[in-house]
Amino acid sequence: MTARVLVTGAGGPAGVAVIRSLLRREDVTVFAADRDGWASGLYLVPAERRRLLPPGRDDAFVPALAALVAGDRLDLVVSTVDVELIALADRRDELAPAVLAAPSAETLRVSLDKLALADRCAATGRSPRTVLAGPDALALDWEFPVFAKPRQGAGSRGIRLVPDRAALEALPLDEGLIVQDLLPGEEYSVDVIADANGGIVAAVPRTRARVDSGVAIAGRTVLDPELEDTAAAVARAIGLVGVANVQLRRDRAGRAMLLEVNPRFPGALPLTIAAGVDIPSLVVDLFLGETLPERVGFREVASVRFLEDVIVEVDAILESEHAGHQDES
Repeated sequence: MTARVLVTGAGGPAGVAVIRSLLRREDVTVFAADRDGWASGLYLVPAERRRLLPPGRDDAFVPALAALVAGDRLDLVVSTVDVELIALADRRDELAPAVLAAPSAETLRVSLDKLALADRCAATGRSPRTVLAGPDALALDWEFPVFAKPRQGAGSRGIRLVPDRAALEALPLDEGLIVQDLLPGEEYSVDVIADANGGIVAAVPRTRARVDSGVAIAGRTVLDPELEDTAAAVARAIGLVGVANVQLRRDRAGRAMLLEVNPRFPGALPLTIAAGVDIPSLVVDLFLGETLPERVGFREVASVRFLEDVIVEVDAILESEHAGHQDES
């Protein structure tokens, strides 16, 4: 039986990687959607399977997606965009009979709140000390410098180095900042997939040798049991079922510590796939009720990225009133 699968966020690196992975399967019919008619991933699938959607923050997004499910008789929806996952977290039933291939609403909530994430993962011993800026932070003794960053939000936006106690006292209290012990060592991204029972099928660490606009454009996978075990412990602590990207950084003592969790497909997914763990394909099997392997191994490989043109006829470009950049959707 052929599964009909919609991949949203077709203009982002993760969306393109997921689409390309699933196109290799003969038992999957891939549909692609984005808010922008210029999204490159749309043009990896035939014209009759390209769709436009409102932005994830738009009130019309969930009803529009539900209409696509009905009209295209979809079995599975794979969203690669954070704000879409947030919008769908408590409304996935509206997509029935299609299944949303995403972690639970609770896992999403904890992952996207850095203070809640640190508290949830404290028992792993791999979560840095994390408190709210203000009285909670001032009540503790710190080894300066320390980090301050927004409690919610992705990437490096809003992060600042706090060099001393005077700077700690001067932190604004209206920006939802948290304060954490400094993690000065090397950073790693670990792509994790967990089965329906929360068992860790794979945890693939990779370096971020070159980064452009927050997306790794060069790196390598790393066989490192400490990194794998740390990411697996974090995934179990947040109750992960499905895919997440666990970011780790080494502390002053060289131990791998939790930086943040992105509960979605990562942009550098092709490297993990090339290393032997085809996460998109595994996720499709998982959410369609198939039993996953107990463990999938990987090997050390490296990758560099480059732009690739998709040439289409002018009249094939989808027109959309929501045209814009994918990272705003």
